[in-house]
Amino acid sequence: MANVLRAKAGQAVVLFNGDGNEYSAQLFEVAKRKVVVHIDSKISISIESPLSIHLGQGISRGDRMEWVIQKSVELGVSEITPLITERCGVKLSQDRWSKKHEQWQKLAIAACEQCGRNVLPTLHTPRLFADWISSSTNQVRLTLHPRAEKAFRHVSIPPAGARLLIGPEGGFSDQEIYQTEQNGFQTIQLGPRVLRTETAAITAISALQAIHGDL
Repeated sequence: MANVLRAKAGQAVVLFNGDGNEYSAQLFEVAKRKVVVHIDSKISISIESPLSIHLGQGISRGDRMEWVIQKSVELGVSEITPLITERCGVKLSQDRWSKKHEQWQKLAIAACEQCGRNVLPTLHTPRLFADWISSSTNQVRLTLHPRAEKAFRHVSIPPAGARLLIGPEGGFSDQEIYQTEQNGFQTIQLGPRVLRTETAAITAISALQAIHGDL
């Protein structure tokens, strides 16, 4: 507020803290390392999608993972779990995974600010692929796969929503696909073209929201 936006005392702002409300406020004091606001009122506004989507995303190298987190938050997912898969190209120590998670959390908060969401989606710490696919859920389980026969329009979504699984840039191994099927996941395709992992995530979420959500 102070160093980038150059905000001045008396300026009106809107705050959020993830509790599902917005807070109308005015800047009272603006200093280099401190900004003080006076909150005027609490406003109950919800722009959350009626469709709950839990994205299980295979971790990719570079900025692909950051792109997926940012855009999936904008598109209204309720949960994101970064997954360590067989072909995961990112190998980090536990401390570095924690720092990476903090970085992704900041991206998610910034994406909420940009798109106007006042409820932060849950961003889980990185988890092993096998642990995540075997965890209990009432959501329909979907795996994106270019050779699948079923499309999103043919999927029935229960009230609990959808658990969407997308692989890293190298895709899933045959063994991983077999494991998903053994754990109740249906394979779904997005047409005849093979999409990059970040394109696949954004397209799949958009398709679910368009057919079953709020697009």
